[in-house]
Amino acid sequence: MKKLTDLQALINEAVNKLAFPDHPADLYEPIGYILALGGKRLRPALLLMACDLFGGDVESAVEPALAIEVFHNFTLMHDDIMDNAPLRRGKTTVHQKWNANIAILSGDAMMVESNKLMMKVPDAILRRVLDVFNETATGVCEGQQIDMSFEQQIDVSIDEYLTMIRLKTAVLLGGALKIGAIIGGAELNDANLLYSFGVNLGIAFQLQDDILDVYGDPDKFGKQVGGDIISNKKTYLLIKAIELAKGAQANKLDSWLNLQQFEATEKVAAVTGIYNELHIRQFAEEAMHNFAERAFKALDDINLPEERRQYLRQFADSLLVREY
Repeated sequence: MKKLTDLQALINEAVNKLAFPDHPADLYEPIGYILALGGKRLRPALLLMACDLFGGDVESAVEPALAIEVFHNFTLMHDDIMDNAPLRRGKTTVHQKWNANIAILSGDAMMVESNKLMMKVPDAILRRVLDVFNETATGVCEGQQIDMSFEQQIDVSIDEYLTMIRLKTAVLLGGALKIGAIIGGAELNDANLLYSFGVNLGIAFQLQDDILDVYGDPDKFGKQVGGDIISNKKTYLLIKAIELAKGAQANKLDSWLNLQQFEATEKVAAVTGIYNELHIRQFAEEAMHNFAERAFKALDDINLPEERRQYLRQFADSLLVREY
């Protein structure tokens, strides 16, 4: 089995070799720009990992893995426009560096390019691979729309939130793994189990992200702690708190959510205090562990030698064991 770091390096090398036309420059330069911003290349590396798990030729899976990376960055480019985000990985976002119209068209071109790359799999598995890729892409778009709708939606349930993060975040992990498994020659049942592993792991990872945003060490987490509270983002923790808060607690939480002018650290401390009173962290951690267990249950059922399942188990542990 190849190491994850080696697979990520292989993707980085392939991304650096991607070539786009010189004209029109405003269409293609932003693609090279956002891809050059880097990142962990985790999703395409998972595709290669799945291919390797089932004894496939990793080199033959590089182009479909690139398709996943190009698609992922396309979604980031468009998400940044919708969020009016000024920075992406510490650099100016495409719509800020050029303009929104250019970012929209460049993103569209990336979607086309991702399809072209995905279509380079052998004809014998092309239909199956494209079915998974298209279903995954549709899910990501649905998840983003649901997340945007949450901004205007007063009441959001836990089930609605879990559906959103499954679509927006987790299905791309599952889809990448399933495509890699198909390329590697896996049986359909095993490919589906690997998909389930990836989706449930992705949900658990996002729930952990919600927890870390409130309770994490900013130096270890790599983000501003309390950012979700400041922006009233509907996370598992906030939705659960709204569900459980009664009387004075509910009034206090509602007051902070509707306050237009506030001191950020004071709001974070006050809302975190309500979370602590309601034991929200414990509820979130229980949900996270439940989805992690579902992932491991699917993994246990995959027809692979134990040492290969252990490789995936170690990967999952490394993803979910982040310091608070």
